[in-house]
Amino acid sequence: MPGPTKTVDIDQMIATLPRDEQVLVKRLRALVTECIPQATEKAYDGQVMPFYTRNRLICFIWPPSMAWEPNANFEKQKAKGVALGFNQGSLMANEDGVLLAEGRKQVYMMYFKKLDDIDEHQVRALLFEAAMIDGQFAKKKKRK
Repeated sequence: MPGPTKTVDIDQMIATLPRDEQVLVKRLRALVTECIPQATEKAYDGQVMPFYTRNRLICFIWPPSMAWEPNANFEKQKAKGVALGFNQGSLMANEDGVLLAEGRKQVYMMYFKKLDDIDEHQVRALLFEAAMIDGQFAKKKKRK
């Protein structure tokens, strides 16, 4: 897999998305950077999928026009919408069941088709929880 690109390139890549996806990706991106400012934003070359990391991967935003795999069904992905994925989703409380495992053991996702689908209070709470979980993976400093 190609190496990560700089944040500057992510803006350019987002500009290549369909307009409806751009709006959602930009809003989710703003929420992530607001709630987890200490996270580093990265993307892989040629992929409009910003992901956020600190101690481990925390979360990512995946627009449906970026194929999951070479033979992915675009219409099926488009029907779901833009994904906000949580890399440690299996460790999250998910009391209201908004995070979907969809057969995965660790990564859980939620989907948005339009801006009104984003419950900002709920998304913020999930992002704060994801950041707290990520904090548990911080390397302990050795005492002398």
